[in-house]
Amino acid sequence: MSAPSGGGGAAPRLRAADLVASVPDLAEAATLELQDFRQTPGAWLEIDDIVAVADLLNQRAQSGTAGFVITQGTDTLEETAFLLDLLYTGEAPVVITGAMRTAEMPGADGPANLLAAVRTAASPSARGLGVLVAFADELHAARHVQKVHSTSTSAFASPGAGPVGYVVEDQPRFPFAVPRQTPVGLPWVRPASVEVIEANLGASAALLNAAAGLADGLVIAAFGAGHTPKTWAEPLGDLAARAPVVLASRTGAGSILSSTYHFGPGSETDLLKRGLINGGDLEPRKARLLLLALLRSGAELPEIRDAFEARRR
Repeated sequence: MSAPSGGGGAAPRLRAADLVASVPDLAEAATLELQDFRQTPGAWLEIDDIVAVADLLNQRAQSGTAGFVITQGTDTLEETAFLLDLLYTGEAPVVITGAMRTAEMPGADGPANLLAAVRTAASPSARGLGVLVAFADELHAARHVQKVHSTSTSAFASPGAGPVGYVVEDQPRFPFAVPRQTPVGLPWVRPASVEVIEANLGASAALLNAAAGLADGLVIAAFGAGHTPKTWAEPLGDLAARAPVVLASRTGAGSILSSTYHFGPGSETDLLKRGLINGGDLEPRKARLLLLALLRSGAELPEIRDAFEARRR
């Protein structure tokens, strides 16, 4: 987590021991083993960093560890949570948390979030739920959680779904827990790249044409329930004939439709007929991570379609 640095602003400076020392109640919540894995801003994290964490978690889960807590910067926390949920195969809960206020700000939220995360990771009721995010005494499933505010201490929410649980009187409760979906797993067997292109009012197809030779897969952050400018329809069909192209909604909540709108080129009906994959209720950043994981795991187009279809049920 971040604290003021010598340069006058906040930077990742606190190590695991510093975090634990700032929350005396942690000693009563669980027996802790500490490990500093990376000390880097969340915005600097790479896919391979998260793969390395997943490898470590999968190894440690086999040794009988009751649960895991990960702290990181909030910029990419939702993406870390979702990717880890795809790659982690253990039953012990993994709980990710962070802070929206630095350690020396009035009302710093890091200590309370960390305590809630540890209590959740130590709870038998969290087993089998995969990766969770603990923030402001709310517990969110990795598949739904999003950062929805740039500065608020309640920055994390699950649009269209809501939290799966809460921490009440120091105890995690899960009134809305959802079954975990099948992980993609490791190891990955080949390199791949996936990019996201967002539809905007009157946007040209220039980025689509440029992406043709640069990415192994593409996610379209479409208008509403799965629509694009009409000039995008033909280029998208050409791209989908060569590589997987996933249709997701830029709204951040709700599902891509399949057969409601028939207004011609650029409607969801038209785009799906051209070979695009229905991303369901996955928002574009998570659709990208799922497609990337599938490609790197060696999946071919039929398997990729099946994987996205399974997550729509």
